[in-house]
Amino acid sequence: MNHYIWQNEDWPQFAWRKDALLDSLSRCNFKRGRLLGRVSSLGMEMGLEAQAEVLAAEALQTSAIEGQTLDPDSVRSSVAKRLGLPDAGLSKPDRYADGLVDILLDATGNYKQPLTIERIHGWQSALFPGGYSGLHRIVIGDFRSGESPMQVISGPIGREKVHYEAPPGENVGREMAAFLHWWQAENGKLDGLLRAAVAGFWFVTIHPYEDGNGRLARAITDMALAQDEDLAVRYYSFSAQIMDERREYYGVLEKCQKGGLDITAWLSWFLECFERAIDRSNKLIAKVLLKARFWEIHGRLQITDRQRKVLNRLLDAGPGGFVGGLSTRKYVGMTKTSRATAYREILDLVTKGVLRQNIGKGRSVSYDLAWPDYEN
Repeated sequence: MNHYIWQNEDWPQFAWRKDALLDSLSRCNFKRGRLLGRVSSLGMEMGLEAQAEVLAAEALQTSAIEGQTLDPDSVRSSVAKRLGLPDAGLSKPDRYADGLVDILLDATGNYKQPLTIERIHGWQSALFPGGYSGLHRIVIGDFRSGESPMQVISGPIGREKVHYEAPPGENVGREMAAFLHWWQAENGKLDGLLRAAVAGFWFVTIHPYEDGNGRLARAITDMALAQDEDLAVRYYSFSAQIMDERREYYGVLEKCQKGGLDITAWLSWFLECFERAIDRSNKLIAKVLLKARFWEIHGRLQITDRQRKVLNRLLDAGPGGFVGGLSTRKYVGMTKTSRATAYREILDLVTKGVLRQNIGKGRSVSYDLAWPDYEN
């Protein structure tokens, strides 16, 4: 028996049981259609706000899945800059955030353009603008090569566990050529969700680069979904849902990368996770509408960029705001201003009816947004 899927004689002729996927596939397509119908009722400004929320979540979580933590404010600033939204009060974007956001926007915004080796090389280069992955210099803008096997491992040095070993470097060019031929040939033939699922699995199984394969696989998945929807923006974040189910994600990936060519287990998990991502996005859209209503009420107030930043962070936290409410200490932490300025600006927002003081005195004093939706 072959140890890894690519060692099968018929690789990459994937197989799956259609009857095992039919119900889940139907639910996904129904929920996705309903979500997109709901989004279409939003005005342009609110639609951009929803897109920004999803894009920021996608960038943050697709990196977090691979263990890389990006600064949320830098990501939001990069997203705002590229979508033409106000970025007052946000941190300056860094080159890592910029690179990843550019990839995600290119994958979805330019979904009609061909997916080529040169384009994917460019994406991989954008992930590592300095040519380093952590402390290690890596090859960027080109496939991996060499005789050393590309392995996915975990565990401490000396007790590593090998979860997967990718095809040899000398085979990568041929493997990618076959993948891209299939990508083009199946567009419009295979159900769009299944094509996206197969594409992501196939790419990460080839593991063509020294690093960045997971993020690139998810960008390709997003591109396949954009092609299926014929829509250049995303209103749901698949990566955010994968991050919540990261253990299951790696588990089913490893299971299907070993043994035969039947990937029903992967496709089934993908569809179930996708359905949960749509459910999650419905909550996000509700939050965007709530945020839009808030600024419709208070948008004409004369407030500082610091105050606007804090209010947006409270709105992003959802109904109820921060755990324990907004305190002077939290305000200082978010705005990097003095305690006296923070206290003065909080009181200004209370006076203007934007914040209300919670029950408590002394250091336990905290504040929440003051409007009916938050009083319930």
